[in-house]
Amino acid sequence: MALSKNSGGHRGMQESMYSVIALVFILVACVELCDAAAAIDVYRLIQYDMSGSAYGSRFAALNHHAASLHFPPGADLSRAVLIIPLRELNITFVREYINQKKPLGGLLFLLPDIFSFENGGNKQVHEKEQLKNLLAELEQLLIHANIPYPVYFAFENDEIDTVLADIKKNDAIGQPATATTGGYKLVIPTPEPKKVASPTITNIQGWLSGLKADGDTNQLPTIAIVASYDTFGAAPALSVGSDSNGSGVVALLEIARLFSLLYSNPKTRGRYNLLFGLTSGGPYNYNGTQKWLRSFDQRLRESIDYAICLNSIGSWDNELWIHVSKPPENAYIKQIFEGFSNVAEEMDIKVGLKHKKINISNPRVAREHEQFSRLRVTAATLSEISTAPELLQGTGGLYDSRQFVNETAITRVVKLVAESLARHIYGHQGKNVQIFADGGSLAVNPAYIQSWLDLLSQTPRVAPFLSKNDPFVMALKKELADHTDEVNMQHEVLEGVFTFYDSTSARLNIYQVASVTFDLLLLLVLGSYLIVLFSFLVITTRGLDDLISLFRRPPSRKVKTA
Repeated sequence: MALSKNSGGHRGMQESMYSVIALVFILVACVELCDAAAAIDVYRLIQYDMSGSAYGSRFAALNHHAASLHFPPGADLSRAVLIIPLRELNITFVREYINQKKPLGGLLFLLPDIFSFENGGNKQVHEKEQLKNLLAELEQLLIHANIPYPVYFAFENDEIDTVLADIKKNDAIGQPATATTGGYKLVIPTPEPKKVASPTITNIQGWLSGLKADGDTNQLPTIAIVASYDTFGAAPALSVGSDSNGSGVVALLEIARLFSLLYSNPKTRGRYNLLFGLTSGGPYNYNGTQKWLRSFDQRLRESIDYAICLNSIGSWDNELWIHVSKPPENAYIKQIFEGFSNVAEEMDIKVGLKHKKINISNPRVAREHEQFSRLRVTAATLSEISTAPELLQGTGGLYDSRQFVNETAITRVVKLVAESLARHIYGHQGKNVQIFADGGSLAVNPAYIQSWLDLLSQTPRVAPFLSKNDPFVMALKKELADHTDEVNMQHEVLEGVFTFYDSTSARLNIYQVASVTFDLLLLLVLGSYLIVLFSFLVITTRGLDDLISLFRRPPSRKVKTA
């Protein structure tokens, strides 16, 4: 009976101890769960190497306290993430921190909703332009710097705004978040980025065959219409390039649709072949265009009368530029420019001519037509931009969103190009003949342009992160196949001096953490409670004497030696 009673007491005590341990785990879990203040999607600054030099954000994982631009003077930011809304950005401050390599735990830039996929907000035009220009300047700073900490972008929302307001309040009274004082902690538990192995680029080609005269054995001349579809920007997961070069892609697809209607009828099929090319690798010296052209046999290359490349044509007011590599006095260049100028004058559009001689020994290719010129093929680029961009500039960055593109501008360019090409094909140069007249069966379709522009403005297209079977790439192929014949795809490895890294987006968890003082106080209270609870359980199950014996020093034993 005594043994049974003793074992029963042990069993009761064990059950009580298990209950205490379970209670402790529940309390800790509740504390952790209640600490989560927000969780938002974030997009990492691009990480890449160029000619062996490192650029962009070199780290992805984040586990630091949050701070605002209101941090007190002399504050240690080496383990702090600065949260900077674009509207509050001091570009000089950021440039100084980056260029002077001042210690920082990380950067989180908050973008207004005018740059998001879903909507464009309701800000005034002047404010939009100011924010666009500021973001463009920030982007160029970030992509050309080697930044030894994580840099992320996120869109403003109520959750992050509330957290930031609390952080600003604490910073303003001189209580920035630290391990001692508590505050907010930003955590992104992501593995470190890895190199993208053998990134592919995909060119898509469609063909409309011209009509040969009876008994004509000569090859028909060809006109090529080309647009590069991929982008490059500070955040690959946000680089949709609505204008550069979503506008050019949309225009090419609509031009293909219009001429497919003409060429579907033998009576209106022209005596020119039309070659449509959607190329990749545009931001990297038009690497895809170069590979595409070199895949042509000599006969096809020599048949090209001229090529028109479309780039950044969605946000112009009333002036466009035709960029060429051959001198303006060249007979072919004069013919192209005069053809476009005549139609432009009828449409009340100004078209200027820009000549820039290419240097074959220089690997830099600023505009797509230059790849044609290097192979002695007459070509021109139609664009709203008058000056040649620098490498990785104007290639569809963060600021190039749907809100800054006007589909009416694209519609007018489509009509300008289509009419100019048609007059050349059908021999109507110098004549005021409208083949694609508004309201007719061959009129430009604004709804078609808008739908494709909306799709492109929601689809990031940075080439190293687009697989050859990406749904967007396949959608382009299908659309071109609906309007042209002999559609095929060319898959190539992106060559050159670039190496890219993955981990382009993540989920940011924001925790509200208590100070060390609070943690110690909580530990003291829990410890005291457990001691009291343990003592009570021992007394009720085994008696006071057993509790005292737990703390009594056992008697020492002396060992006698022989």
